[in-house]
Amino acid sequence: MPPSVDTFPSHSDHASTQTAGWATPGRGLQKLVSRAVMHYRMLHHGDRLLLGLSGGKDSLSLLHILRHIQRRAPIDFSIAAVTIDPMVPGFDPGPLAGYLESLGVTYHRVREDIVGLADEHMSGDSYCSFCSRLKRGLIYRLARDEGYNVLALAQHLDDLAESFMMSAFHGGKLNTMKAHYLNDAGDVRIIRPLVHVRESALIDFARRHRLPVINDNCPACFAMPTQREHFKQLLAQEEQANGQLFHSLKSAMGPLIEEGAQRAIAHAEAQAHTAPLPRDRRA
Repeated sequence: MPPSVDTFPSHSDHASTQTAGWATPGRGLQKLVSRAVMHYRMLHHGDRLLLGLSGGKDSLSLLHILRHIQRRAPIDFSIAAVTIDPMVPGFDPGPLAGYLESLGVTYHRVREDIVGLADEHMSGDSYCSFCSRLKRGLIYRLARDEGYNVLALAQHLDDLAESFMMSAFHGGKLNTMKAHYLNDAGDVRIIRPLVHVRESALIDFARRHRLPVINDNCPACFAMPTQREHFKQLLAQEEQANGQLFHSLKSAMGPLIEEGAQRAIAHAEAQAHTAPLPRDRRA
């Protein structure tokens, strides 16, 4: 059975005047994100961004940060959001639809029984890996169906450091998440504007502005702590003794984070257009 997709479109007249409810990031946060966006050339005129919105602090914060950039950028780009609903007990992203509507943002909710599919098809793989790949595939499908050419993800510097450690310790290679790259099919660019931002800054932003965070409740993660959580704790302990830890890690990961960016930029420049923006255009 194909996944169920609910779309809550923004209303152009509403979106064009909507200002209440948006949170403004502080100068420090603005600076870190703007530098990453400019350095990796993540945004181009006419881009149609689809934000992966879990409802957690990171993706909700990125929504507001992208809006702030959108209002001030010398280029036009649009923002919409998508939530993959794995249909697990206790997880209800329903309130996000009303919240996004109040902000004038087009919102898609994709329902898929991921746990059921994992029980039926998963073999020789972790549930987290299976879930991640399935969610990404569903988002790519929606992006193609709806004409979005950029997928914005909210992983931050702490996430990249944890991935770097996991890859070195368990994969036998140096790897981490990339800031800007083109997917294998060559039709969707992926950007991570928060690659220079610490998780603590996003926690502070979400709390300060009382963002409607929906807490993670994955039953697999609750049943068994993940490798990522282990390395999160390991890095936290090390940082107590070395205050420059994440600065050093960011430098070490630099070439890995930048991999694929030139190909993505070339694709963006080749696809650049000046057509009017669709209904979810910026305000």
